[in-house]
Amino acid sequence: MNKIVTIGISLLILLQGANVHFKDLVELGELIEHYQFHNEEYGDNFMVFVSKHYGELKASHNEKHQEEQKEHEKLPFQHQTQCAQPLVFVLGGDNLIYSRSEFPLEAKGNFHYEMSYSHIWGDDPFQPPKHT
Repeated sequence: MNKIVTIGISLLILLQGANVHFKDLVELGELIEHYQFHNEEYGDNFMVFVSKHYGELKASHNEKHQEEQKEHEKLPFQHQTQCAQPLVFVLGGDNLIYSRSEFPLEAKGNFHYEMSYSHIWGDDPFQPPKHT
């Protein structure tokens, strides 16, 4: 059972990394049916079919065959994804370090530790912080 769960999670991570959604797997039947239509109607092989629907011939194919637009919307892998990664650049960071500010640059500890005479703490690794 553990192996099945491990394999399932691994496949899920692999498919999500390749941006394949569950909806795309369900729509593979539509892809096969539309490919068979193109093969019978236009004599396209699979590479030409992929180029017409996902590659460089997509724009011209959509212009010429407006009547197939409903079938094209049902095909898998039609979703758009956007990835936003904000980048921050700090130029002249030296000015920030040497500037005068109201906040002290050196933080002082706000705690102290006094050894109690009880044996609650002992020599265990869980000791309260010490001010040195």
